Amino acid sequence: MQTVFVFVRIFAIILSIIGTSFLLPIGTALAFGEYEAILPFLIPMVVAWIFGSAFYFGGKKVPVKFGTRAIFVFVSFAWVAISFYGAIPLFAGGWISDFSSAVFESVSGFTTTGATVLKDVEILPRAVNLWRMEMHWLGGMGIIALTTAVLPLLGVGGFALVKAESTGPEKGKITPKMANTAKALWGIYFALTVIQTVILMFCGMDFVDALSHSFSTLGTGGFSSKNASIAGFNSLSTEIVCTVFMFLAGVNFSLYFYVITGKFSELKNNSEFKAYVAIFGIVVLCLAFSLVKFYGGFGKALRYASFQVATIMSTTGFATADFMKWPAASQFFIFILFFIGGCSGSTSGGIKVIRWVILAKKARVEMLKMIHPHGVFSVRVNGSPGREDLVLNIAPFVFLYFCLAFISTFAGTLGGLSVFESFTASFSMLGNIGPAFGPFMEYNWIPSFLKWIFSFMMIAGRLEIYNLIILFTKDFWKN
Repeated sequence: MQTVFVFVRIFAIILSIIGTSFLLPIGTALAFGEYEAILPFLIPMVVAWIFGSAFYFGGKKVPVKFGTRAIFVFVSFAWVAISFYGAIPLFAGGWISDFSSAVFESVSGFTTTGATVLKDVEILPRAVNLWRMEMHWLGGMGIIALTTAVLPLLGVGGFALVKAESTGPEKGKITPKMANTAKALWGIYFALTVIQTVILMFCGMDFVDALSHSFSTLGTGGFSSKNASIAGFNSLSTEIVCTVFMFLAGVNFSLYFYVITGKFSELKNNSEFKAYVAIFGIVVLCLAFSLVKFYGGFGKALRYASFQVATIMSTTGFATADFMKWPAASQFFIFILFFIGGCSGSTSGGIKVIRWVILAKKARVEMLKMIHPHGVFSVRVNGSPGREDLVLNIAPFVFLYFCLAFISTFAGTLGGLSVFESFTASFSMLGNIGPAFGPFMEYNWIPSFLKWIFSFMMIAGRLEIYNLIILFTKDFWKN
């Protein structure tokens, strides 16, 4: 019974923090006279504050202890609860009339997927569009990490909880205390958001649009206030800024901390970062050359290629061009990026660059053993040898990743999608990428059961498969 109380208590506190973030759309609604948008945010915010305060102060003397299994249950159910809570304003305000669609939009927001059920986002109040993009920002760095940073006195085993929420095969602290690590990462995240907001304002956006699109960019989400996404602003400078910050959002945020504190060797020796930069540069050049004839010049081809590589590789999902109209050879490069993703410890989704790097290194080691049977070889990561443990972690992850994608693909075909549409949509949901059939396509037309399945896939992808799928295993529930 005590464990249940602790669960409910922390759920209530997390939801009250999410409720506090409603202040931004409420303030925007007041500023632009969108009074119909106030109550759908105000009421759930006040309710969350009341319950959050009651449980926070009423349970201070109750010790917080989470076992290993309890952590998986808590993190998974926390993300489900957050997704339902985030859907309340969208549904209550009538902007999304179908509840399954409202939950899908909320899940897509918090998991930074960016797949939308809305055909016309430009008719929405600015406060609502701000909230849609703010969800990206909150979910990008992690809701539980934010809670640990804001309320370290909860008594929760912060490291274990944040570890279950964070991305990548290796999860560690950059400072001795997890609360300080969370504060440092969120501080860097906040600073980059402010910087991009200011630059976008210089590029011609007003404050609300600049802030909203900074939320989407740094959270690698992809929601926009324009139906044509970033293309709707018709601004080269805006595209360049978003390209740069999408690339930065795909980098492990711990590396920014090391650079700020003068530990440049961490950046220099980081195997994943070097591979991330190399893949980005190579694919941009290959894609640009393949588009020269399509756009009539290398400069224009490079403009669209660099943006689209940044948006897919970082799993943001913005668009400046419809890649479904590109030549097949050009689409090939976009298709490949669906399976890569950004760096571990970033706000990006996908399988992550580090996993492919380690598998590639392992393949090389196996071939060397075949050539030199008596030689001693090992996988080196970040300059350190003997990382065979990571291979054992990554192989089953990739197996489960593709299994889930294939199951989701089959479900998609039952929902009326073609095999290719369902296949790309499944990897888009699981990788939290967003675009699948085309960058401007919305998901409102798919049946409700498929929206729930895709919502599950988005959360599974955001929690790195294991943390959610483990709840459905028989062994997990055995004493």
